[in-house]
Amino acid sequence: MLLFLNVIYVLIAIAMIALILMQRGAGAQAGSGFGAGASGTVFGSRGASNFLSKSTKWLAIAFFVISLFMAWNATHSNAVGATAAAPQKGLMAEVPAAPAAGNAAVPSAPAAVPSAPASTAPATTVPAAPAGSTAPANAEPTPQQPAPTPPASGG
Repeated sequence: MLLFLNVIYVLIAIAMIALILMQRGAGAQAGSGFGAGASGTVFGSRGASNFLSKSTKWLAIAFFVISLFMAWNATHSNAVGATAAAPQKGLMAEVPAAPAAGNAAVPSAPAAVPSAPASTAPATTVPAAPAGSTAPANAEPTPQQPAPTPPASGG
């Protein structure tokens, strides 16, 4: 049935393209209002535009209905097929088992990893800020300026 529906779908698309190309644009209607070319049409002066627009409308409706049905059918058939089949394994499920311990071609990991020393950085202490200070406790202390000495009075 889907093959038949695909063929109908393509034929509707081709027919829509042909009907859209046969229609006149909005600017072409001005000349036909004065009778230009109306006598040479098969459907008369107004019949062709009505016939082409109605045909295009119904073909477009059929095109979208078939599109929606085929999309629904594709998702429905995939959902039913996935639940009926055996559960699929992920890519990692296909990894082979670990080699035997006596296999010389594959190097083995070391048994124990040496641990690093507990502390390699020198211990530093940061002095706490005074109680009335607004600086955070971990800020660097500002160097203290010595008080200026008064000049000696010469006499």
